[in-house]
Amino acid sequence: MTKNRFGDFFHPIFAVDLVYDFMISVNNVSVVFGGFYLLDSVSFLINKKDRIGLTGRNGAGKSTTLKMLAGLQMPSEGNISMASDIKIGYLPQTKVYTDGNTVRKEAEKAFADLFALKDEVERLNLELAGREDYESEAYMKLLDKIHEKTELLAIRGENNIDREVEVVLKGLGFKPEDLDRNCEEFSGGWRMRIELAKILLARPDIFLLDEPTNHLDIESIQWLENFLATRANAVVLVSHDRAFIDAVTTRTIEISLGRIYDYKVNYSKYVQLRAERLEQQQRAFENQQKQIQDTEAFIERFRYKATKAVQVQSRIKQLEKIDRIEVDEVDTSRLNLKFPPAPRSGDFPVIAQGVGKTYGNHVVFANADFTIRRGEKVAFVGKNGEGKSTLVKCIMGEIDYDGTLKIGHNVKIGYFAQNQAQLLDENLTVFDTIDRVAVGDIRTKIRDILGAFMFGGEASDKKVKVLSGGEKTRLAMIRLLLEPVNLLILDEPTNHLDMKTKDILKQAIKDFNGTVIVVSHDREFLDGLVDKVYEFGNKRIKEHLGGIYDFLQRKKMETLQDLERNNNVGSKSVSNNSGDKEISETKLSYEERKELQRQIKRLEKAIADNEKRVEQIEAEIQSVEEQLASPEGASDTQLYEKHGALKKTLDEVMENWTELSEQLEKLRLQDL
Repeated sequence: MTKNRFGDFFHPIFAVDLVYDFMISVNNVSVVFGGFYLLDSVSFLINKKDRIGLTGRNGAGKSTTLKMLAGLQMPSEGNISMASDIKIGYLPQTKVYTDGNTVRKEAEKAFADLFALKDEVERLNLELAGREDYESEAYMKLLDKIHEKTELLAIRGENNIDREVEVVLKGLGFKPEDLDRNCEEFSGGWRMRIELAKILLARPDIFLLDEPTNHLDIESIQWLENFLATRANAVVLVSHDRAFIDAVTTRTIEISLGRIYDYKVNYSKYVQLRAERLEQQQRAFENQQKQIQDTEAFIERFRYKATKAVQVQSRIKQLEKIDRIEVDEVDTSRLNLKFPPAPRSGDFPVIAQGVGKTYGNHVVFANADFTIRRGEKVAFVGKNGEGKSTLVKCIMGEIDYDGTLKIGHNVKIGYFAQNQAQLLDENLTVFDTIDRVAVGDIRTKIRDILGAFMFGGEASDKKVKVLSGGEKTRLAMIRLLLEPVNLLILDEPTNHLDMKTKDILKQAIKDFNGTVIVVSHDREFLDGLVDKVYEFGNKRIKEHLGGIYDFLQRKKMETLQDLERNNNVGSKSVSNNSGDKEISETKLSYEERKELQRQIKRLEKAIADNEKRVEQIEAEIQSVEEQLASPEGASDTQLYEKHGALKKTLDEVMENWTELSEQLEKLRLQDL
């Protein structure tokens, strides 16, 4: 692995001096583990502006592919090539952190090359000040070098570093007061946000993102979608958030049984096209097989008849010329997930009366009153940091709290924490991991259980450390099956799970006859699963009856992002009999509403104009950069000045677009 001036996040695989139209070329790459081909002679190109989603079941090779593109892992066979000046920003699923910096200082590491350039300019100026050979060629060359480096500093925007850092960290959920706190004060999930911020700030040519939404709340996911849509060049990402991957990508590469299938569409369209492709392929195969059988039957029937000799030879030649259709082998492995029947508990597994939690002067939530009845399936939703996982820990008795929290009669809790997969001993095998916690007769069924979770055969002897994130999550989930429970508490259970496994888990929870609490930001996972929603926000917990879309429809929201915004402007709290304990009702006169609609239309037009302007400026910047890449353009100082001016204009237009969008969102909330 090579390091360049951009730090640990940029890993060129092979440096080549040729100029290519593509950014990365994967050529007949294979990855072999113990004689098993994870990838078998796969090839594809990544072009400028490509937005690629990698899809496939857990363990298919998605993360391995990203690691190879990032230069962290070499293929067993084949090669990966890229232009020598390509900068790559890679976000892994997990990372080992270094301590000692504040959030701001850690994020500023993304500008290491800029700081080095600034130091070089200062050093050159000091050298210039100490020289007196004003007419010499060396003096003039030094002047030219200082001018060139100074222009480059202006283009990179050395004076905008603080603003860029604050904008990105704010977009990822950090508050202004967080920026001067030490990184070690934050949880692993928040520190992954810092790593993501460093990558976004470094402006690489290509983003390689492995499950970037796992540690983000809905508001931050929406912000990241917008950032990648407006600021990113090429993107290759692995994500099991269907809405996110649809919003960001325009091309889908499926990895299945060692092969790849490349679709020039987003994920939802890919699912349709893949089903159509397999259906057409199967139909064509069956038709061809019938034709072959009929031809072989004719040959066999008339092989020894002299009068049919010519026809028989013709059919034999026809049979030899047939290009045999092969049906793609489909991955039929399937997770067999079913929770054991729940022992009967009391009628009210959880009763909260005036429950609150504070850390010093910081109030997480207060005065929570709610009752969860036996058999209910409920969701905890809201922005990160508002207390969802904190309340779960209160229910589990892991932390102290104010108020009264009663756990019902005969309640047996099965708890899946956010970091459950990370708590596994990586040096144990899959089998030993379960064998150490299994007791009684269940130990005789470990192999059967592992097989049902797609750890059959040799897979049960794998070390935990070689498992993918999704496989570790599946292994951690097995613990919930080792003894019957009647209250399942699942804190972000879908992190790292592929979409098919998420659907299977969802069905297993629906079929479970006990009580379920799900903490999740995945709207599609919650749809049809829960019948009550608890909203966390503004230090309160509000109860809403009905499913997730019932809740959103009543609030006139299209996404859970709106749930996390303040909508107190022009509203007052009222009681309501539709199922919400507390909602807001906006009261506007006819004329006020009419004026509001006019303002909304004006803002929508202004935003559309801004978006067109962004496209125009980006096209101009690309044109200037192409000129700068030529020998003549590289020495044209006016081109550098034009490039810097365009970049500055683009930042101003993007800032204006952001402000207009925020104004529009506020007006729309008033119009609810």
